[in-house]
Amino acid sequence: MAKINENYLKLPQNYLFTEISRRVKIFQNENPAAEIIRLGIGDVTQPLPKVCIDAMTAAVAEMGNAETFRGYGPEQGYLFLREKIAEWNYQKRGLNVNADEIFISDGSKCDCGNIQEIFSLDSKFAVADPVYPVYLDTNVMAGRTGNLNSDGRFSGVVYLPCTAENNFNPAPPDEKVDLIYLCSPNNPTGTTLDKAALANWVDYAQKNDAVILYDAAYAAYITEKKIPRSIYEIDGAREVAIEFRSFSKTAGFTGTRCGYVVIPENLYGKTSTGEKVPLKNLWLRRQSTKFNGTAYIIQRGAAAIYSDEGQAQIKNLIEYYMTNAQIIRAGLTAAGFTVYGGINAPYIWLKTPKNLSSWNFFDELLTKYNIVGTPGAGFGPCGEGFLRLTAFGSRENTLAAMQRLTK
Repeated sequence: MAKINENYLKLPQNYLFTEISRRVKIFQNENPAAEIIRLGIGDVTQPLPKVCIDAMTAAVAEMGNAETFRGYGPEQGYLFLREKIAEWNYQKRGLNVNADEIFISDGSKCDCGNIQEIFSLDSKFAVADPVYPVYLDTNVMAGRTGNLNSDGRFSGVVYLPCTAENNFNPAPPDEKVDLIYLCSPNNPTGTTLDKAALANWVDYAQKNDAVILYDAAYAAYITEKKIPRSIYEIDGAREVAIEFRSFSKTAGFTGTRCGYVVIPENLYGKTSTGEKVPLKNLWLRRQSTKFNGTAYIIQRGAAAIYSDEGQAQIKNLIEYYMTNAQIIRAGLTAAGFTVYGGINAPYIWLKTPKNLSSWNFFDELLTKYNIVGTPGAGFGPCGEGFLRLTAFGSRENTLAAMQRLTK
């Protein structure tokens, strides 16, 4: 009998969103007439922008002719998309990122989970608490942590508490770490890091030879000009940071899957003997071995947003969801809840009432009001006593959910 990777046994039995789905399914089976409103998992509900549909339709037609058919694509992604990303998301904003530093993928979740493979197993890493589970769980699977302790934390991991007292703004640790996972706008809290906070992290990384793994999947939802959309807006970040971006929430690609990673040319790691190695080369080697590239049709659809028409259409899409966020914030506030986020992000982070635990409040919302949220405890010990709602539902369901709660 083959031996298993026992690191998987260190994890809770179910992935957070799998457990939510399990509980909702049981309740729905027992209450078939219940009209459940799902504001838990951050999945979009509105159609793809027309420019994307048109571009993908044209790409499908290309695949039907021998002269324009495409087989395996480049593992790093087609140049037409990488050049558009570099131009529109970075160079137009005065940032020094070029197409050769961009790697197209099937979504930032995979990239955030896979990036740890290019670093040594004895690398010490830090994560915010609460945190998007993928950052932590993939390091557990790789064997970079110890066991899960009774306080809900894994040994060998440096946790960065994010609480109302520090405005959910994680501070650099007193000790040295090698890898730092940061997410802004943050999932789950919906809060952001300003330039001063990011500059503090870049300074820490420079002094400690650390690498920041910066998840900016929700950058397009930032409304306040003072909040950076990219970590590369901070001086020195190109020497210490990898950035992850996604089309999932920007353009509704949760079902079509497309994202990308930026690894600057001048970002290095080192071997056990101290030799400097470009991290970009390691990631290219990893992708060339394990990934056959994102589908040509999908990449054509993603590239279509980089036009004046495409930008207008995704702006309308984002405004739709951010209006939902405003409705949720207003409704929860009127109902007496303490809320955070929902200003620069499509997530609202609310304090549970009556000192209920996160999962007890989840159950109450589901059974009494037929609303699905995400328990904050599923994101880490500091998430206990909170619950996350998303603004990705339909307008009709968002309004209906708030009406149920305000009553």
